[in-house]
Amino acid sequence: MIKKINHIGIAVSSIDQALKLYTGVLGLNLKTMEVVESQRTRTAILPVGESNIELLEATDAESPIAKYLEKFGEGIHHLALEVADIEEALGEVSRCGLPLIDEKPRAGVEKTRIAFLHPKGTGRVLLELVQS
Repeated sequence: MIKKINHIGIAVSSIDQALKLYTGVLGLNLKTMEVVESQRTRTAILPVGESNIELLEATDAESPIAKYLEKFGEGIHHLALEVADIEEALGEVSRCGLPLIDEKPRAGVEKTRIAFLHPKGTGRVLLELVQS
């Protein structure tokens, strides 16, 4: 079911500030920057081998990222796992009894389809399924 780690999502207060570390110090290249209106986030994608780092910045105070930052501060937000067929993967994890945040896929960055599994069922790790 899982093809690879698609990305690691990192919540940041400011993408512009975070890029000073990731591009300036670590030498990663910025692939794309995108606002996902439905999730009220601004994202930056930085490739690392076959995977990516996804920086996430809230675009308003009601954004899930704003609430995460308020509660936990900056840091790793989620682990995204790439799947070939997101509907099939959601059905499989649901049949196994894992609670879902998203019962149906929604639009993600770079024209992907995504769905989150609830951390209550994954050992407190927020997992995202991604279909490219």
